[in-house]
Amino acid sequence: MIHKHAQYYFRHLKDDIPAGIVVFLVALPLCLGIALASGAPLFSGLIAGLVGGLIVSWLSGSQLCVSGPAAGLTVIVFNAIESLGSFQGLLVACILAGILQLALGYLRAGIIGAFFPSSVIEGMLAAIGLILIIKQIPHATGYDTSYEGDESYMQETARSSFIELFDAFNGMSPGAVIISAVGLLLLILWGTPWFKKQKLLKLFPGPLIVVLWGVSYNLVATQIAPNWAVSAKHLVKLPISEKTTDFFNNFIFPDFTYLANPQVYVIAVTIAIIASLETLLSLEATDKLDPLKRIAPTNRELKAQGAGNIISGMLGGLPITAVIVRSAANINAGGQTRISCFTHGLFLLLSIMYLANYLNYIPLSCLSAILLHTGYKLANPVLFKKFYQKGMSQFLPFAITVLAILISDLLKGMAIGMFIGLFFVIKANYSAAISLLQDGSHYVLSFNKDVSFLNKALLRKFILHIEENSSVTIDASKAKFIDHDIMETIEGFMAAAPDDNITIEVIDLYGKEKIKKHEALVVLNDRANT
Repeated sequence: MIHKHAQYYFRHLKDDIPAGIVVFLVALPLCLGIALASGAPLFSGLIAGLVGGLIVSWLSGSQLCVSGPAAGLTVIVFNAIESLGSFQGLLVACILAGILQLALGYLRAGIIGAFFPSSVIEGMLAAIGLILIIKQIPHATGYDTSYEGDESYMQETARSSFIELFDAFNGMSPGAVIISAVGLLLLILWGTPWFKKQKLLKLFPGPLIVVLWGVSYNLVATQIAPNWAVSAKHLVKLPISEKTTDFFNNFIFPDFTYLANPQVYVIAVTIAIIASLETLLSLEATDKLDPLKRIAPTNRELKAQGAGNIISGMLGGLPITAVIVRSAANINAGGQTRISCFTHGLFLLLSIMYLANYLNYIPLSCLSAILLHTGYKLANPVLFKKFYQKGMSQFLPFAITVLAILISDLLKGMAIGMFIGLFFVIKANYSAAISLLQDGSHYVLSFNKDVSFLNKALLRKFILHIEENSSVTIDASKAKFIDHDIMETIEGFMAAAPDDNITIEVIDLYGKEKIKKHEALVVLNDRANT
């Protein structure tokens, strides 16, 4: 069996290794950028990428899904570091979240994603996109009025974020603005249909081109026009390993004294829920994109992500999820098996160990341009328009989720969105499950689908509309389940009907057979006599 698997992987090496290199080129700036947006050490983003590539790729049931640090968790991680006052405290929360995800996997909770309305999930992603844009503008403009190192320069409140955002325009660095503006332009061009059709250009991912542009510009500007260059504090700062042992000294380990802090458990639950949701959504999207239409087991994926988060937390990495951007890049580059994801992890490891010196030439405004573009794709105005066209039952949960997250935090915003979404589901179910049609003195009371106790008030309202001296057909042929409370209400109506000279025909209410009108009346008379 192992030999058969090995043959399968060897057969696809010619596709998987080039795809793995492309994913590595996309992942490297994203790992750094997400760590930057999270207010965490940049090295932690790379560790998360390593764990996703080298370990989760083999534990996962998906051949094409790529795991690593995710934009969807930036807000939570930023909040966690701020509230705990320590990155090592966050690592403890990450390990606990991993344990929770493992438990969810063993409890077969992979189906959980199906219970979250798509409007709320899309609203969450759109809000994260807007937050990314708000948070990255200071880096994109080279703003450093209140720069405090380690990139954790913003207090996580809506008000202060917007104040920082507007202040950023007053403290611009021309070099940073040029790098981020041209970087954004390049990413937009790279996404146009004409660029996508060019075979040669397809070999180079947009984020890589932006990084090459930023490094080249800054090297030239430093020599020719120092005033237009980016200052050293606005460049990537990765620890440089002179020898292999130095590399292992860079790892930050969790501080388990934080287990005494109740806040850690709240953060762990939040990370576990959001990371699991993002993973399940990414997995579903990856399965749809897979040319071979393979379906990955959701519970195995939760276990894989749980193990990944435990390991990432132990080594000083950010929380990880399955990520659709990297997974889509993998599929577009021709990846066939998990070897492509593993290859991307291998290249990440080699670049950190031997190329950190060169990676430190990357301006932060490069990464900001990539994150601004990611934020725009998540919060694309077309998405808002699409939900508006779907009607208020879809648009309101979406828009309220976005607004609630922006003015509170991710978990509260999601909870508010879920409540609104649930309200519309109940409302739609309430009105659609039962209908009453009138044709002269004849009424048709139809059960259009399964009828629960929630429809009891509506059923009573319809029964009160039925006038004396009329005939009623109760058609339950489309319903597979009718709640006991509903049956009791109908039987009460049937028992009282003869008093108002109402004749009733029942279709498929008790069994699958049609009960003829006179038989139904006999049943009613028998009940009236008893």
